[in-house]
Amino acid sequence: MDQKIQIIEEKISFFQNEMSNLSDEIYNQQKEIKDLKLQIKILKSDLENSKITNVNNLNILDDIPPHY
Repeated sequence: MDQKIQIIEEKISFFQNEMSNLSDEIYNQQKEIKDLKLQIKILKSDLENSKITNVNNLNILDDIPPHY
């Protein structure tokens, strides 16, 4: 009977360790997702600002091919 209890305790210990590892991994993934979302937001903002700047700098003569 003592051997069965020891086996069960070892399994419980193993599962607790695995749960802790999974929890840490989830935390790291959530942090990474948050960071990636922030990077996407910054990139979108930069892209929108770039479009606005490019539209303001457009020149009709820029569209004429050089051979005309």
